[in-house]
Amino acid sequence: MDSIEIKQVSIRDSYEVMSQMMRKLHEHEFQLFDKTASWDDIEESYMRHIIAQQEENEGLCLVAYVDAEPAGFIFGYVEEQDDSRIEIYKGRELYVSDGYIYEDHRRKGIYSKLNRALEDHYVGKDVKRIVRFTRVNNVRMRDFMEKEGYMVTRLLYEKWL
Repeated sequence: MDSIEIKQVSIRDSYEVMSQMMRKLHEHEFQLFDKTASWDDIEESYMRHIIAQQEENEGLCLVAYVDAEPAGFIFGYVEEQDDSRIEIYKGRELYVSDGYIYEDHRRKGIYSKLNRALEDHYVGKDVKRIVRFTRVNNVRMRDFMEKEGYMVTRLLYEKWL
């Protein structure tokens, strides 16, 4: 059986490993939606963005290692909601912005372990709501989220002109 270890990493310090996993995530996203930007076009700006979120907004990046090799990751950060929201909830929420498991490590429960570790990290940090997005045609992720207690609260409609 494979040995799985989850480690907290600094995106800045693990730039190459994280950029490679982000590339694979974006390639997967492109398969789901052909208007997804090329990683080569956005790498610098997107990596700068998530580094800033990690360093300025209590971000957490967890990487799963299988037999000491990166198998996948999850990343989230805290957002503070202002009084312009229409829901009754105000306060800090965890936004899970990215996550990916290499294909040869899928269906082994790794993403579940990463997700649980991410959520557990924010318990007791005054975060009461977790927000995340996925493509409507990403059926496996939608099934995972519903199994984990997430529910659909909004649908995003787009019209490209």
